[in-house]
Amino acid sequence: QVRVVEDGGELVKVGGFLRLRCVGTGNAFSSWRIGWFRQAPGNEREFVAATSSASTDYADSVKGRFTLHRDNVKASLFLDMSNLKPEDTAVYTCAADIDGYGDRSSDPTIYEVWGQGTQVTVSS
Repeated sequence: QVRVVEDGGELVKVGGFLRLRCVGTGNAFSSWRIGWFRQAPGNEREFVAATSSASTDYADSVKGRFTLHRDNVKASLFLDMSNLKPEDTAVYTCAADIDGYGDRSSDPTIYEVWGQGTQVTVSS
């Protein structure tokens, strides 16, 4: 069974750093597109970043602050978040596009497998 599980979320101060991890189970992790999305209370879910064999994309709101690192041997994708702001507070969820038919990485409908999410809270 294909699954993705996130961890790493916690309380951090403004300007701080946090690393989230998304671990995949199942075969062919290296071929999946993996994306991170976030949702704050009262807000719509929004795209954060995604990576595939073809490209890596970031939302404008996190460019220059967030970086993706992929370790296919460990079936893991890391989201390094620097210079965190209060508006980064949200539940962060990773998702996997298994069949690879998706067009835009920012489109949540292309992802077939979703994790449970991990809470990131940025305090001032």
